[in-house]
Amino acid sequence: MGLRPRSRAAPQPDAPGLAARRIAALVLDGVLRRSRPLDEQLEEHLGGGSLPDRDRAFVRRLVGTVLRRLGTLRRLLGTFLSSGLPAGQPRVEAALLLGAAQVLWLEVPDHAAVDLSVRLVQDDRKASHFAGLVNAVMRRVTREGPALLTSLDTVTLDTPQWLMQHWTATYGSEDARRIAEASGNEAALDLSVKSDAVGWAERLGGRVLPTGSVRAPPHGAVSLLPGYAEGEWWVQDAAAALPARLLGDVRGLRVADLCAAPGGKTAQLAYAGAQVTALDRSERRMQRLRQNLERLRLKAEYVVADATQWQAEAFDAVLVDAPCLATGTIRRHPDVPWLKHPDGLEKLTGLQRRLLEHAVRLTRPGGTIVYCTCSLEPEEGVHLLESLLQREAGLRRLPVSPEEVGGLSELLTSAGDLRTLPYHLPHADPQMGGLDGFYAARLQRV
Repeated sequence: MGLRPRSRAAPQPDAPGLAARRIAALVLDGVLRRSRPLDEQLEEHLGGGSLPDRDRAFVRRLVGTVLRRLGTLRRLLGTFLSSGLPAGQPRVEAALLLGAAQVLWLEVPDHAAVDLSVRLVQDDRKASHFAGLVNAVMRRVTREGPALLTSLDTVTLDTPQWLMQHWTATYGSEDARRIAEASGNEAALDLSVKSDAVGWAERLGGRVLPTGSVRAPPHGAVSLLPGYAEGEWWVQDAAAALPARLLGDVRGLRVADLCAAPGGKTAQLAYAGAQVTALDRSERRMQRLRQNLERLRLKAEYVVADATQWQAEAFDAVLVDAPCLATGTIRRHPDVPWLKHPDGLEKLTGLQRRLLEHAVRLTRPGGTIVYCTCSLEPEEGVHLLESLLQREAGLRRLPVSPEEVGGLSELLTSAGDLRTLPYHLPHADPQMGGLDGFYAARLQRV
């Protein structure tokens, strides 16, 4: 009688929570070693519904916490690794970073954080023989980590040195530290609502800000909140909602929104009654803008083109939200400090200058231009604007009044430009305070 073929053992199911940690490790590696944006990866890995809602939310929170506390985590883990991290073993570092973040900030039970960190390296054939090392380090984190954490200057550690130096040179050491500290806080959910801001704030457990935006605690999946499917509101940081308002009453006016995606400012202008032409060079981003406006039941003309070269009949107003280092958005995008580098500043300012100059040519005499960036760097804001005003005699600055920004005069510079900082709008709960860092200036073509 012949031998029967040996039956294969059925694959063992994952330990509870391992699938979420596995995705978190992939996303973290994508940011730190392949310089891929966080949001892009979260959409890729979580968009298919492979995890339940609760686990998807946990992945977002876990990776966000690691990126917000990356400097501190690396310093702390370094004290427990006498020989440093094993070379060429990204899964080992990811397991330790994710595990330590769970112990120190996410209140995951110590035994679960240790066990799942070990399983995460065992899950990787190339890293599995470091399971003992990960187990030993994680146990030290649970015993010694909380006390060691109190002795570290986490604000400085969690801000790349070049960024802290730049902010110090621009704003002074005290404000630079306040910016860094506020940038490390997870942001609340800010909404631009079509109407009844007070009512929506009550329904979502939030409040109405002086600027008119509704601010609510994070609720998990935004698409499941009341009012989303009906198109009653859209997500937009309270600071990002200000530049479009600086165009004033746009009813019936032809307005160009350059670099328009994902569409928050286009939505504002369309809802205010403007005939909006939304332009972006990315077809993928423009498709998302179309989807957003369809949900909101708003209309605009869509153009996919290079905004520095696009030609059209002159507009009554032009809004330029230029690509930038985005250092004002770290509260919402904790990958920014680890993806951006000062070497990219010169290339960006060149693009910003061309965009602004072309915006002037697209504006009719007497028309209005608003230029803005979500950057804290003066090279991408006021320096660029002052240089343009020196070159272009046919432009004049139109200062912004406190009444246009909810009476918050601290959001304005002495010249009347908008300059929001992450520590503005303080609140007892740090998550419910703060703003994205934005610069905006208003010009008139004369």
